[in-house]
Amino acid sequence: MVYIFQQLAKKGKAEGIDDTIRQKDTRTWFREQASKVTSVNKNRMMNDKENVKPSISNEDVGRMVMFFYDPKHKATLPYYDTFPLIFPLSFTETGFIGINLHYLPPVLRAKLMDALYNTVNNRKYDDTTKLKISYDILNSASKYKYFKPCVKQYLWNHVQSKFLNIEVRMWDAALMLPTERFQKKSKQYVFNESQGMVK
Repeated sequence: MVYIFQQLAKKGKAEGIDDTIRQKDTRTWFREQASKVTSVNKNRMMNDKENVKPSISNEDVGRMVMFFYDPKHKATLPYYDTFPLIFPLSFTETGFIGINLHYLPPVLRAKLMDALYNTVNNRKYDDTTKLKISYDILNSASKYKYFKPCVKQYLWNHVQSKFLNIEVRMWDAALMLPTERFQKKSKQYVFNESQGMVK
C-alpha cells in the first residue's frame, strides 16, 4: 500500500476506524484526514510496486487509478492536470476516456463520489469491487451532474508513467489528497470554472 495510505489506515485503526467498510462515517473520516495533508510525494506514490501496473484496459472501467500525463494539445489547452485521478469510462485503440476527479473542488468531489458509490458492483469493498459506470449512465442521471467538467480523453502515447491502482478502501482518501498538478492556471481557477459548468 502507498505510504500515505498506510499512514492514514494506521491512524484510522488507532481511532477505531475500519477501512474495509465504506459506511458514511468511515468515508467522512478518511476524507477529513486526507484533506489535512498539505503535500504528497507523487513519485513515491508511483513506486508502490504492489499496486502499480504497466497499463489499463476494459477490465479497469470503474476502478480508480492515477498516472502522469503530458497532453498532446497542451499548447492550446487553457489548463490541464499532469497527474490525473480517474475512473476510466471507455477505451479505444489510441487511448481512453475517464473522469478526472481533480477538476472538481473537494466538496463537489465528495458529492459525486457519494453518488457513484450507488453503482458499485458489490459491497465487498475489495479488489473485486468497482463502479458500474459509463458515459451514458452518468449523463442520464442528475445525481451525477458533477461529472461533466471531469470527462477527459487520454492518449496512450502521452501517458508518462505506469498506472497506480487505488485500493477501494482508499478511494475517499485519494479523493481529497492534494495530488492535482494543474498547469497554466491555479487549482482555484479550475475549480471555479468547473463549478460554473454544473450550476
